[in-house]
Amino acid sequence: MKIAKKNIQEESICFVGLGSNLGDSRTVLQQAWQELTRFEGVSTKALSSPYCTSPVGMESENMFVNAVGMLHAKMSPHKLLSALLQIEDEFGRMRQQGTAYQDRILDLDLLYYGDRCLKSEQLVLPHPHLSERLFVLTPIVEIAQEWRDPKSRLTVCEMKKRLKNRLNLEKSVDQVIDKISWRD
Repeated sequence: MKIAKKNIQEESICFVGLGSNLGDSRTVLQQAWQELTRFEGVSTKALSSPYCTSPVGMESENMFVNAVGMLHAKMSPHKLLSALLQIEDEFGRMRQQGTAYQDRILDLDLLYYGDRCLKSEQLVLPHPHLSERLFVLTPIVEIAQEWRDPKSRLTVCEMKKRLKNRLNLEKSVDQVIDKISWRD
């Protein structure tokens, strides 16, 4: 008698970047974080403080509010990405094709999915720009300072120090980041 093996998805620690520079950004980020719990196989574990940050890689008069959340997922990375995109759509995220970064009500980025390295048309893991962004590294350090990047093998704390040193040397790129509260 053969016993059929079930395809059981292992639980993975994941990190999601949350950002907004339109509307009531802090409320939007908190509500979006709560929305993740409605997906089967997702359990939220920690959400960093919010940070008021300058736009990086784009021109805008609006400052961003950014945070990073840690969750456990029992679904594929692509299914988790699909859930993130669905939440963005439900919050009214409008993507203009052919344009670079733009102002947005909500941006959810899958930063890490366990120690997986992945490159597909839809998804690159770890997120390809996270080592260049204080608005990502600072909140990750707050909630998981010993997390090790699977590509560089550096901790996120080491990555943040390297980026800050590089930005200090360059002096041409200023990434303003100020910790704020979830309440006004």
